[in-house]
Amino acid sequence: MSYHELVERWGVNIKRPLLRLALTHRSFAFEHDEPHNERLEFLGDSVLGFIAADKVFREFPDSREGDMSRMKTFAVSEKALASIARELDLGRFLRLGRGEDLSGGRDKDSILSDTVEALIAATYLEHGLEVTRKIVERLVAPKIDDASLLGPNLDWQTSFEEVAHGRGMAGSLQFEVTSEGPDHQRVYTAVASMGGRLWGEGKGTSKKTARQAAAQVAYRKITSESGD
Repeated sequence: MSYHELVERWGVNIKRPLLRLALTHRSFAFEHDEPHNERLEFLGDSVLGFIAADKVFREFPDSREGDMSRMKTFAVSEKALASIARELDLGRFLRLGRGEDLSGGRDKDSILSDTVEALIAATYLEHGLEVTRKIVERLVAPKIDDASLLGPNLDWQTSFEEVAHGRGMAGSLQFEVTSEGPDHQRVYTAVASMGGRLWGEGKGTSKKTARQAAAQVAYRKITSESGD
């Protein structure tokens, strides 16, 4: 996939110098004596936060402040932004230093989420707020929808267990976790079960993210079956 395909997926063109800066991690910058994207991350974080807060405010007019805050926090979290980055295949385009690249930096949640923020800032600087709003709202809308489904903890496992207990099931969601691949690119698979039944499977670059992914699948399955 080329830079052209990346900006097509992103939704708007970004001039090459600004795009390259947004994709440049500090590890690459230090090795090549170039600027990196951390200033863009700072700006992008604020632009993202405003647009997400505005969307939640407009689309959930009956929600209380605490509920709106939780939805916004979930939608702009490191995990959510890293998920967006993977959907865009952004890891392939990161400009990383050699050591960071060898240690699996192209799939690290922190680096991926920071780069999404940098791209948001680059879009804002080149195209202004309204164009950026359209890009951000398209990307974060599914995350806000997910957040609106969850309970106060914004946690898939807790939400699953609340539904399960309401259906008379006892106990808690249990996970069997396995892994494969070299240490710097290890992938974990979690299988979630409760009440003698398998409810979901998820993958991630850590045991925690794999468990979260499995719990999300489990929650969607049990709510679809119970009609919640």
